[in-house]
Amino acid sequence: MQIAVLNTGGTISCVGTPLAPMSAEQFKTACQTYLDPVIAQSYPDVTLTYVTDLSFPESSSGTLDSTNLQPTDWCLLANYLLGIYSTYDAFIVLHGTDTMDFTGTALPFLLSAFDANGIATAVISKPIILTGSQLPMFYQGPEQTAPSGLLYNTDAFQNVCGAVAAAQTGTPEVCVYFHGSLFRGNRAVKTNANQFAAFSSPNYPALAECGITFDLVPDTILPGPVTPAVSLDTPAVVAQVQAQLTAITAAINSVPVMQFNAVPAWYQTTPSAQAMLAKLITACVGQEIKGLVLESYGEGNFPSGNPNQPSQGAIYQALDSANAAGVVIVDCTQVLQGTVNNSAYAAGAWLPAVGALSPADMTPMAALAKLMILLAAQQHNGWSLATVKTLLQSSLLGEMTSVNRLDSRVNDVLLPGQSISALDGSATLINDAVLGPRLLSSTGTVLWSALGASTPADPLPGRLVMQNDGNLVLYSRNTVPLWATNTGIYGGASSVLTLSGSMSNSTLTLQVYDYQHRKVTATLYSQS
Repeated sequence: MQIAVLNTGGTISCVGTPLAPMSAEQFKTACQTYLDPVIAQSYPDVTLTYVTDLSFPESSSGTLDSTNLQPTDWCLLANYLLGIYSTYDAFIVLHGTDTMDFTGTALPFLLSAFDANGIATAVISKPIILTGSQLPMFYQGPEQTAPSGLLYNTDAFQNVCGAVAAAQTGTPEVCVYFHGSLFRGNRAVKTNANQFAAFSSPNYPALAECGITFDLVPDTILPGPVTPAVSLDTPAVVAQVQAQLTAITAAINSVPVMQFNAVPAWYQTTPSAQAMLAKLITACVGQEIKGLVLESYGEGNFPSGNPNQPSQGAIYQALDSANAAGVVIVDCTQVLQGTVNNSAYAAGAWLPAVGALSPADMTPMAALAKLMILLAAQQHNGWSLATVKTLLQSSLLGEMTSVNRLDSRVNDVLLPGQSISALDGSATLINDAVLGPRLLSSTGTVLWSALGASTPADPLPGRLVMQNDGNLVLYSRNTVPLWATNTGIYGGASSVLTLSGSMSNSTLTLQVYDYQHRKVTATLYSQS
């Protein structure tokens, strides 16, 4: 197995006192001398190739502490990976820990492509493993000019070994490996500045755990390309992504996105509405930001500037003005674990009125990187701003819980009482334990029912399953099929049931889409 090792910088490749970065050539020599013989004992079929021509132009050493990485550096790294993609079986990216959670989202989005409906047109097919360390990997004494050995009792050595093990699994994702755990890159968060267990994944389980053996958790892993027609193993697909990446690189500095924390700060409701946070938001908009990722309290609550009449508050009005100016507002939470539900409290229920989008359980770091890349790709892909907002709220690469889809390859079942919803909440498909699957408007009107008024021959509650043959089937509690779209195809047809559009503009649809044959196979409801 051929694995490319890309050293972007960070603690893992620093030496000396005080710590300073090694050059790419020095790092390569040290790895070949001290690391490779150890790796070869456990992985005799692996060949590690150390990249020396990846260089960040703003750094005199060519490598960067991740604190100083810019969005254009994400693009540079993605472009390099595309250039060598066909040469290697897997990739290990050594990276500083400070912004690894941003890069963990940026890379998969820069290396993928989607149509306006969020259907993938280009997908990663090989492992790309990000790792780093809290301590250096090599020892270099005060009088030495080159490293003299491995520091075995550090997280650096262990993390590289784990990254090699992760790369060997063929997991077709951008992942973060740290301290015995493999996380989806766009779900990882740095949660400890001092311990070796620096990263965690608060809202999604680890993809693998490394102990005596390296154990994958199969149900957590993205399935990879559905056909070669969307795989980065196909040259035409690589060319498509490279063209998009060129456009993103040119545009990304012109679509800045900012995170903005809710904090206890002064406001007054009379005689005229004023608030410190409102002034800061207005100042941000004045700097031509294109996106604002709110880090709200709790389930998505943000101070309005007027607790009695939110619409009269200065913060409400500042966000409303930002929305009117085309700034995309995302209502994340500063709480590490949980899902945004800003309708739970009056203190957050006003946010949709100023255009704030719900990211479900996406991290603020992932929301920032994802939104910036979608905005930078907007013109190249011919997307409207409304499409960007829809894609932002849709799970494209497993970065958030999917709220409006039932996918045969990753989340294929609606159990009794479970539901999916339109992104704006205007309609819900619920698998009713008594009445079966029903599409309801937000006011409770029945728009569609799988069973209609009929009484099923076998008892409910049942399971609604989006099968990998393309057939959507309702099974009774005794696993007897009670209803189906009858769209199954012999040989398989990975498919997705999607509740898209909105009741508010008469675009609501409930459809089954066949990934493999790229067509809608069943329309269960269409408002238009």
